[in-house]
Amino acid sequence: MREQFVKAMKYNQLMDVVYMDKAGKLTKRRIKVLKLNGEKMWIWDTAKQAKRTFLVHHVLACQPVLHKERAIL
Repeated sequence: MREQFVKAMKYNQLMDVVYMDKAGKLTKRRIKVLKLNGEKMWIWDTAKQAKRTFLVHHVLACQPVLHKERAIL
C-alpha cells in the first residue's frame, strides 16, 4: 500500500482512505499525501482542512480519486 501513497504524492493525487485510529475507530477520509518517512505519513485532510499524521499500517483501504469525481465534488 505504501507504493500507492508514493505514487499519489508524486502525481499530486487525492486519495480516499479508510483509516483506523489508535482507539480502533474507523474513518473514511479524502487526503493528499504531503510526505512519507518510514511508517509515518503526513497528509492534508480535505474535510478538516488541516495537516494530519497517519501511520501507514493503520490505513485499511485506499483508492485514488478520479478526475471526474474531483470535478463533481
